[in-house]
Amino acid sequence: MINKEQRLKWYLNAFQEYQTKLNGESKKPLNTFRKESFEILSKLNFPDKKEEAWRFTDISPILEHDFLPSFGSKEKLSKEDIYKSSFEFEEFNTVILQNGIYDAELSNILDKKQLDVRLISSAIEDKPELLKSVIGKISDESSNVFSNLNASFLSDGLFISVKKNTVVPHPLIILNVTSAGTELFSNPRTYISLEENSELSLIEDYESKTGSVYLTNLVTEIQVGKSARLNHIKIQNESDKAFHISKNSVLLSRESNYSLYNLDFGGKLVRNDIELKFTDEYAECHLNGLYLTEGNQLVDNHTMINHAAPNCRSNELFKGVLSGNSRAVFSGKVFVNKIAQKTNAFQSNKNILLSESAKVDAQPQLEIYADDVKCSHGATVGQIDEEALFYLRSRGIGKELALSSLIYAFADDVVNKIQHANVLEYVEQLIEKKLSDK
Repeated sequence: MINKEQRLKWYLNAFQEYQTKLNGESKKPLNTFRKESFEILSKLNFPDKKEEAWRFTDISPILEHDFLPSFGSKEKLSKEDIYKSSFEFEEFNTVILQNGIYDAELSNILDKKQLDVRLISSAIEDKPELLKSVIGKISDESSNVFSNLNASFLSDGLFISVKKNTVVPHPLIILNVTSAGTELFSNPRTYISLEENSELSLIEDYESKTGSVYLTNLVTEIQVGKSARLNHIKIQNESDKAFHISKNSVLLSRESNYSLYNLDFGGKLVRNDIELKFTDEYAECHLNGLYLTEGNQLVDNHTMINHAAPNCRSNELFKGVLSGNSRAVFSGKVFVNKIAQKTNAFQSNKNILLSESAKVDAQPQLEIYADDVKCSHGATVGQIDEEALFYLRSRGIGKELALSSLIYAFADDVVNKIQHANVLEYVEQLIEKKLSDK
């Protein structure tokens, strides 16, 4: 069994080999970013359960595999296979990632006047300062081994921006499909900027067309400008053998609004780090999460909301339904700075266990240094209401249908906030399929 030091050394050697294949690209600005991240990576190590942030999550199953970067993969799906989905892509601005790599041929941007979508390498050629002040700077990556692993092995990334006073008419979907063989390692990275008084709906969808073991290791950085609004839906429905590591970092400006719906259905081991910071007054965020687990799945959600400005509001609700031997972790922290007076912050984590061997570790946390605030937090872990189940069955409803109805009712206040009817229908189908397996 390989230990974490040996695995890090393996990746460091793989990085050196990667550099030899870059040829002319090795002198471009993006490679400077890779090498700077590699220097940080070489001084870090993979976390273990001795670290507080990882004490409920054992990543040793990830370290057992020799994951190889996906940019060497030759396997690609056709347009017909990609577009087999439960909702119509024709209504969306569509970005296709195959095994984490941007597929320009299959992508389609409808709103080109309102929405700028390009590769990060293209953006920094026009604005080299992006690497110094923006890319990799919104989130603190100084001690995060997975974020620096992402940057070190970055093939390229997505740069998405919406100009001032612009509402993008159609939602933008980023569809990341993994289809290549076993032990694939993909590193999607996306930077999103909404300028003042702009608005965008974003859907990220992570799917698998293979039952192989692979690792998706993604980083998303978001800046929401003054009075801008971002509605963000992230759907993770990967292989039950897949590992999924995600870091989502958001900066909120004055009077801005950010809503996230983080939905986890697949994956063997899933870790979501969600960080949000209020940088000016009267901003608002809503973080919603739903995870349905079975078998030996593990889903770990870590959230951090930093109220660093007064008169801001955050509302956080994460719900889980667990069966089999599955596990979930919720660690949510709300930090209220001493200058952040008039803060309203509410946090809740609720879980239903459908088996005696399922387990949840919940850690809702408040750290408050201001005195004029309204803050609350809480967590619950329970089982299906037997009286409600008996009531439905006494009305002639079968046990399986009655059980799934109660579970769906439990999840509804997360799901029903999704504004796009066809996306909502797609999510409902995923929930129905997941519940039918329980």
